[in-house]
Parts: sequence; C-alpha cells; structure tokens
Amino acid sequence: AAQLWSLLDEMAENEPQAYRRFLRQQRAEAERLCAPPEPHLCLRARPTVGGRRGRGAQPRLGLLQGVVRGPLFINVCSWTRVPAPKAPSDPTPVSAGPLEEVSGEGDLYSIIDIAYNPDVLQRGEENPEKMEHLIHLTLKFVEERCNLILSDSYTIESFKLKGSLEMMQQRLKRRWMPTPPLGQNTKKELTLDQLLHAMEAEDCSNAPVLLKEESMTQSKVHLIEEITSTEMPEKLSTPVYEMITMKDANKKPLKIELKIELPTVSSVSECDLRISKDDIIIEVPEKYKLQLDLPESVDEETTTAVFNKGKRVLFITVPVAKP
Repeated sequence: AAQLWSLLDEMAENEPQAYRRFLRQQRAEAERLCAPPEPHLCLRARPTVGGRRGRGAQPRLGLLQGVVRGPLFINVCSWTRVPAPKAPSDPTPVSAGPLEEVSGEGDLYSIIDIAYNPDVLQRGEENPEKMEHLIHLTLKFVEERCNLILSDSYTIESFKLKGSLEMMQQRLKRRWMPTPPLGQNTKKELTLDQLLHAMEAEDCSNAPVLLKEESMTQSKVHLIEEITSTEMPEKLSTPVYEMITMKDANKKPLKIELKIELPTVSSVSECDLRISKDDIIIEVPEKYKLQLDLPESVDEETTTAVFNKGKRVLFITVPVAKP
C-alpha cells in the first residue's frame, strides 16, 4: 500500500492533469466492474424427447438426455462484466449461471441465466435478424452446456425475467472470484496497474474479477465462454407431408399418423427425429427440416417410425396420450 500511495503522490505532484484523468478512468472502470447483470429478455424453451445422432446411427425415440421437467426459462441478461466481441466476425463471449429446477405453487420449471455484453444485445435490438440469430445460438449453447435437447420453437415472454432479480444476480455472480488480496510478504515488485487493481478490489466487493476455471475434477468450464458460430442458421427445405388423426367409433383420437416424403434420403440413419408431447421435429442435415405442432397431446415413448426405401417416405405413428 505504501508503494501505491507513493506512486500516486508522485503523479499528483508532477502531472496533475494526468492524475485527475487517471482517477476518472479508474473510477469508471470500477463502476463498470461493480455493475450487476440486468434482465434483458426471457425465453421459454421446451425440452424435447430424442437425441442428435451421427450419420449411421439408428433413431432413438423416447430418450431424454437432460433431466428437465416442465418448461425451461432462459433469462438473457445484459452485463458489462462480459466482454464484447473484438470484431463482428469474432466469437461472442457469454457467461452462464447454473441450471436450477424450481417448484412453487404447483408449478415445476427450470431456470438458467445467460449474460452477454450490452453492445451485443443492443445490436440485436437494432436488427431483428441478428436477435433471432443470437437466440438461436443461445438455445444451442444451453443444449450443449446442459446436455439437453430443446425444441427449435421458443417464446419470448412478456416479462424480462423469470424469478427474482436478486436470485438471478446471485446465480451469475457466485461463479466469479474476487482478486486475491496482496500478501504482506510479496517478493515481486508490483506495478502501479497491479496495485490499483488490488485497491479497487477492496473498494468494491464484486470487482475486479479473475476468470477462473471450475474444479479440475470436472470438465473445464470457463466463467467467460464463447459461442463460436457466427454464420446465420442454414435454410433447409420443408418436405411434403400429410398428417392424419385416427379416431375410434366415438370420434375419440387414438393416434396421429404422419407421412413425410424425403426424395433425396436413402436411409433412415440420415434422419434426426425429435418428439415432445405436443410437437415433432424431423431434420435431415443439409437437406430438410419439418417442425409441426401436434393436434393432440401424445405418448412420445411409444412412437414408431418406418422408412420405405423404395418410395423414400417416412411413416411415423404417434399414439395419443391417455387422459
């Protein structure tokens, strides 16, 4: 501390203008680091049943990779602590809190908080296409981070935050570690920049911060991660399809039959099939994509799919869920 004050006194005496400018810069930086994350928008995503597969694998129906019951709310937040991309083509830095399950008043849902630099979100507000792309990347990021399969359909809620502001800020902040205090037996000569860094840490409990990794026994997860995809989502063709609801003599729905024409597909192993209780997604990489809302709530665990190689048609039968 004595070295710090000596350097500051010397600057104040010999270069008063530079000293005042320096203090303003340090104050502004401390305020930036102290600023808490703020809610920007809230996404409601739907976990689906099924899994992504590599080519050559067989379809897996009724397999939920992540353990998420009920809807998933993604709080997209603005946080100055998260850096902005250095260039438009660079990956987008992102910070994420833990995935938490919440139950209350009979409702069961999950929450995860995702934070971006304010400039990233501002560009999205100015360009709806960029915002849609950012949301698409956010969903993919949550899928990979939490080992989930999410439906491509989502809802932007009318509210900006699910849950309390205090809890959201705690979930994001608790993954950061304050800069450790200087030891009395520090042998290495410290620069002015390092000493000021330590002084700010004492003045503000949440800043500045060091990016630290999780325990080495876990997979390496950084506090600031990057979304590497900067290209817009690929536009896939919508295949011709026919959907029929089969009913019994009392006109009660029994099952839903779906016929999908895939003229450029030669094997069922090319198809990625994902089903939830109320929608179905069929995707063939680089060729087709079909997403349909089902007219009835279904039993996804007993779904069957058959591919006719001769006609190149995929037949899917989905039993209607029992009340």
